[in-house]
Amino acid sequence: VVEGSVKRPGDGLTVSFDLTDNAEVVTVQYTGILPDLFREGQGIVAKGRMGDGGVVVADEVLAKHDENYMPPEVADAMKAAAMRKEQ
Repeated sequence: VVEGSVKRPGDGLTVSFDLTDNAEVVTVQYTGILPDLFREGQGIVAKGRMGDGGVVVADEVLAKHDENYMPPEVADAMKAAAMRKEQ
């Protein structure tokens, strides 16, 4: 979760925030109770669909317990993105 990106419009359970894989940034909108471990700077997984304007409308948000773990396919994608960014 990108630092400084969490916004809670109104008094409801809707929250929006930006996610990054260190190559791209996407805005996520979620309505519901966030996991206890959710915070800015924390790694999370948002499951949902692409909505209007390129905003991901999440049905589920999972906070990663261990910031050092990531599935191998995610690690590979992040390495590839970093290499493209360096070129």
